[in-house]
Amino acid sequence: MPLPLERIRDALMAHYIRDEGTIYWVGTGRMTPFLQRLADAERDGLNPADYPVDGLIALRDSIEPDDAFAAAQAELYFSAFFVAYAADLKIGRLTPQKVDPHQFRNRKTIDVLRVLTDLKTQRDPTAFLDSFESKNPHYVALKRMLGLYLAMAKSDVWPDVPQGENIKPGGSDPRIPAIREILILGGDHPGGGSGETYDPVTVEAMQKFQQRHGLEAKGLIGKQTIVALNVPPDERARQIMLNMERWRWMPEDLGDYHYTVNLAAYELYEVKQDDIIDRMDVVVGAVATQTPEFTGEMTYVEINPTWTVPYSIATKEMLPRLRKNPSAYAADFDVFNNGKLTSWGGINWNAYGPGKFPFTFRQHPGPKNALGKVKFMLPNKHNIYLHDTPSKDKFLQTARAFSHGCIRLSRPIDFAYTVVGGIAGWSKAKIDATIAAGKTVRVPLPRKIPVHLIYATAFESPLGIEFRPDVYSRDRKLYAALFGKPAS
Repeated sequence: MPLPLERIRDALMAHYIRDEGTIYWVGTGRMTPFLQRLADAERDGLNPADYPVDGLIALRDSIEPDDAFAAAQAELYFSAFFVAYAADLKIGRLTPQKVDPHQFRNRKTIDVLRVLTDLKTQRDPTAFLDSFESKNPHYVALKRMLGLYLAMAKSDVWPDVPQGENIKPGGSDPRIPAIREILILGGDHPGGGSGETYDPVTVEAMQKFQQRHGLEAKGLIGKQTIVALNVPPDERARQIMLNMERWRWMPEDLGDYHYTVNLAAYELYEVKQDDIIDRMDVVVGAVATQTPEFTGEMTYVEINPTWTVPYSIATKEMLPRLRKNPSAYAADFDVFNNGKLTSWGGINWNAYGPGKFPFTFRQHPGPKNALGKVKFMLPNKHNIYLHDTPSKDKFLQTARAFSHGCIRLSRPIDFAYTVVGGIAGWSKAKIDATIAAGKTVRVPLPRKIPVHLIYATAFESPLGIEFRPDVYSRDRKLYAALFGKPAS
């Protein structure tokens, strides 16, 4: 059989022959609305070029009353592509890990025979397709925003703003009218105003625009802001589509109470019944040590944790210093040789290197500990967890990709009050006293808390839709896989 039919041959045989399923397409008037849905696939965040609309139209138009073969062929093809489109809506076009090695989502599945069986109960094929779309509020919001950006793209009125000197609030610049127009089109500016003066209303609108795009929101119009202003709505629409695909990969049920870490936005969200009840700035992995995307479960918390140094850090960062000063870390770390505690004295560090390094370093609890006063464990094969840090300066920056992969929290003690207090039932006084005692204490959680690590470069917030730069180049890879060429 042709490939589109061969892929679901067993289900087609079961439905049409074994179960004597009803003829859904031929002679029912349902082909045309389905073809229109395929032609409008962009509105669903999919690529219309992925679907053979012209070929299906030809099949529809080739049906003759006395040609049973052509009718059967059309029936099977329309069912096959209906199933394919339903699957694309429900589980996504792509297998996550084939797109990016840092993506660890299990490929979801769809019950093909169930789709075919349920067709007979659905009068309207487009309404039936709607039922396959995610009900996740993030996905729903993105689809709504996609419609707005597609409409803006068709209007073809997006001004171009050339680079130049920085524009300060109160200053004057010939680019201000174009900038004001973009802010109005994007919903950041209430409208009105004219001239080349960077007036207070436009400054306030610019600050909102900068917030929505993850830029320093002081109103100063510099190079990065100009770059963001010049991204046309059709490109933003594609960015929204990429993020809709990512949400299709996500679990259907995120958990009534869960945490989400948006790596692209450097934020952690506490979520209850789909409402974000708290936000926190975080530091995530640097470009060279990217934090992966996966879903885990927080099972315990360590107060005053020790830190076992990863092999790569021990050999690449600590070993060169030890070669110069063998006691450089003796005050704050224990050293283990093949798992056995040993002394720092007498080790010839020049004799060891990557590939020949039997040592493990473990940092004592205390003010210098890399994990700070508390860490939150979601056991996983990537050895990723959430933790405090003694290095607070990174939180002052807008872009916060600096860690070796784990997630540093800007308000870890507040997070401990929420998790250890709210979930494990400890009082603030008990938490504070345990931290002050300086000894490592593990606090098991009576219930597991889902934690979702995502990479969302387009998402809804109280400000409207927010966009983030593609710091890990994951949008670029996904764009190439979905649309056949890299993003500009």
